[in-house]
Amino acid sequence: MNLRKLSDNTVLKNGIIFDPLRGNRYEGDIFIRNGKISDLGNIEIPSDAEIIECKNKVVTHGFCDLHVHFREPGREDKETLKTGSMAALSGGFTSVCVMPNTNPPLDSPESVNFILKKAEGCPINIYPIGAVTKAQKGIELTEMGLMHKAGVVAFSDDGFPIQDASIMRSALEYSTLVDIPVINHAEDMFLRHNGLINEGPISTKLGLRGNPELAESIMVHRDLELAKYTSAKLHVPHVSTQKSIQLIRESKKFNKCVSAEVTPHHLYFTHDNLKSYDTNLKVAPPLRSETDRESLLDAIKDGTIDCIATDHAPHTLEDKETTFDCASYGMIGLESCFGVVNKVLVRDEKIISIEALIQLLTVKPRKIMGFEVDLFKPGVSAEIVVIDPDKKWRFTKQSVKSKSFNSPFFGKYLVGKVDLAISCGNVGTN
Repeated sequence: MNLRKLSDNTVLKNGIIFDPLRGNRYEGDIFIRNGKISDLGNIEIPSDAEIIECKNKVVTHGFCDLHVHFREPGREDKETLKTGSMAALSGGFTSVCVMPNTNPPLDSPESVNFILKKAEGCPINIYPIGAVTKAQKGIELTEMGLMHKAGVVAFSDDGFPIQDASIMRSALEYSTLVDIPVINHAEDMFLRHNGLINEGPISTKLGLRGNPELAESIMVHRDLELAKYTSAKLHVPHVSTQKSIQLIRESKKFNKCVSAEVTPHHLYFTHDNLKSYDTNLKVAPPLRSETDRESLLDAIKDGTIDCIATDHAPHTLEDKETTFDCASYGMIGLESCFGVVNKVLVRDEKIISIEALIQLLTVKPRKIMGFEVDLFKPGVSAEIVVIDPDKKWRFTKQSVKSKSFNSPFFGKYLVGKVDLAISCGNVGTN
């Protein structure tokens, strides 16, 4: 990605403008003055304006990812806020929420301030998520009120499921005082019992310890009941099983404070792909069955799933090029995201329209976090992505701006590519 400062007067010309907040789609121009939206539609173009031609391209809100791992502080060999930002911008993401399982974790106002200060020099908006418990040990709650004042947008011990129901209850109750979500990695560690992949015929055939779908759905059920009891905002991350979907769907009938996300890799792959023993496919929660994947597709179609989040999890070569049981969990996902989900949901399986997909990546995740959603309003800082939804392209290592390369999508042909993204007064082109 080539990154440069945005000109004082910039016009995105002749684009297919899609406003995901209002559902409007029309051809026209967008005028950006001093990094802020000035005018849309058929506008009079200033003589000194830089023209960016967008004919036959979709121009819309910048994507927002609620679930990324940028590893800083502590594992800058895997990713930094700066390299993660470049990966995000390349994938069309102008805003991301960074998870707190760093080293040390984001469990104090001081650590939150560190992230916000470092983020000032990055080309995208970075929002910290604070830890629920001190050192993410699941024992003692953090100073949630002070952390919220410092700037956290949600609370999570992501990577470390909150096993103690009383701790989870207290976290949800305290979160109501600041009106932001709690995000719990939904997995019962005792049922998981060091499982490596989805429990079933594939795990038996490969000789790898299984992680039953029950480990996720039991935790989802507990958290949904606690959210109902406390009237708190609960966001369920990386849903992967049919049973979890059924529980969330039923819960949302009477609880409007529940939201859920799904990852591109759970929509694309199943545990059948693990026959290659590719450690880049080792993720948490694990890839499930085709039945589970189809349930995720249905949940996107009927609105049970609220948004798509990458769970971008960079790892070093040493972390992944080892035996399956020793390999780290997770894959990178920012640069490949749009091409993957557009291919699966819009082109191949025709689950939703391109407009509905854009909403899953833009206005819907921002609503969950309480961010500004009217990004085409005059005076708002420009967060824009220009995409070619029809472009077929091959994902390679050259496509990656992340510091890590742990992706199972290398060599695969995707559909839909980000051409350009504008954020924080910067413009990045692929």
